[in-house]
Amino acid sequence: MCDANGYDTISQKLKDNLGLKRSPVAIKFVLRENDLPEGIPKISDKIRHCEMVLKASEGESFYATAEEQMCKGGAAALGLMEPLEKIKTGEFYQELGRFSSIGSARKTMDAIPKIENIMYALVYAPLELANFDPDVIVIFSNPAQAMKLSQALIYTMGGRVEADFAGIQSICADAVAGPFIRRKSNITLGCSGSRQYADVKDDEVIVGLTGENIGCVVNALESMA
Repeated sequence: MCDANGYDTISQKLKDNLGLKRSPVAIKFVLRENDLPEGIPKISDKIRHCEMVLKASEGESFYATAEEQMCKGGAAALGLMEPLEKIKTGEFYQELGRFSSIGSARKTMDAIPKIENIMYALVYAPLELANFDPDVIVIFSNPAQAMKLSQALIYTMGGRVEADFAGIQSICADAVAGPFIRRKSNITLGCSGSRQYADVKDDEVIVGLTGENIGCVVNALESMA
C-alpha cells in the first residue's frame, strides 16, 4: 500500500485536488455483528442504499442491516440478503419498462456484480470521520473530476480505466459491490433510482474506489497537480 496520513487528511486532499462539493464516503462490509466498528450507531431510518451514501456524504456516520435497506435489489447486490425472485430473473425491471424482453433483462441481471456472502451490515461514514479501514470509497463527481481520478488510477502502473455499468443498480452494484468483489475501481453514470432518491445531479457521475489503494490515488493527484 502507498503511504497515507489518515483518512481525514486523505479526504481533504481529495476535496482540494478535485474540488469536490460532497465528502467522499467510506463504506465497510461487516460479516458479523461483533465486527462493527466501535461507536457507530445503527441508522434510524429505513431508506435506500443510495440515500445512505448521500447522507454519509453530508456528514453522517451509521451502519445498516438488511432491515434498514428499503431497496431490496440493492441490498441483494450488496450481500445483505438473497435476491427476490422477480429481481433475480429480471422480471421486475422488465415490468418497469427497462427491457424489451425477459431475456435481455435476465442477461443484464446475471452480469451485474453481486456479493454472494450474506453480510450482517454495511457501515457508512464521510471519509474524514471514518474510524475504520474502508473497503470502498464512493465519490460523487462531475465528468472533469472523474477524468482526473481516472488519470490518477493509471498514473503509476499505466493501462486503461474500464467503466462497467448498465444504468441499473448503480451506487449499490456498480460503485460498491463491483469494486469490493473485483478489487478495482469503477465509474458509473447512475440509475433512475439514485438520480431520483439520492440527489445525483444531471452533471454528476459516481466513482467507486477500492480502499486499499486510496493512498496511491491521492499521491498521484498531488503529483499531477
